[in-house]
Amino acid sequence: MELYIVRHGETVWNAAGKIQGNTDTELNEAGRSLAGELGRRLEDVAFDRIYSSPLIRAYETACLIRGHRNIPIIRDDRLREIHFGVLEGTHFSEWMRKDSPYHYFFDEPAHYLPPEGGESLEQVCSRAREFLTQVVEPAWETAERIMIVAHGALNKGLMCHIEGHGLETFWGEALQKNCEASIFHYDGTAWTAAS
Repeated sequence: MELYIVRHGETVWNAAGKIQGNTDTELNEAGRSLAGELGRRLEDVAFDRIYSSPLIRAYETACLIRGHRNIPIIRDDRLREIHFGVLEGTHFSEWMRKDSPYHYFFDEPAHYLPPEGGESLEQVCSRAREFLTQVVEPAWETAERIMIVAHGALNKGLMCHIEGHGLETFWGEALQKNCEASIFHYDGTAWTAAS
């Protein structure tokens, strides 16, 4: 079975450099264009189903990628982005200052502690692992190809399970770009990255 993991298209808050998390922000025109372009590139790729975060930026991206094809899109709450609590909507630069306790989110994810009302990376990885082990992996014999459309941190949580690594290397090589697809294979026992 093949799994495509896609990050949503660009939003107004992405363009403004704001931290989104669970805030339900919409795609901007550039984001819609990116999603439509990815949909055209994948037009001849047959998907059995598409799973999406319930947040509008991911769901709209999934709809634009699907286009006019008859592929079910199933929203699942476990695919929501990490919650940044009281600090959602703050500017990215505030998080990246060395005197901010939140710079660990990107610099040293294993040491990140969430703001008030926020979610830890461990919680995100737990949600992601649960979704993969309960929904995706059991479908390996009946589905040839599945797509997940979600978010930057959530997708990396999925990849932590798939690639078998911990929070120290949570971000891997880098955060996925908007509408970037990462592709993996599952044989019923082990995951491998597509070559």
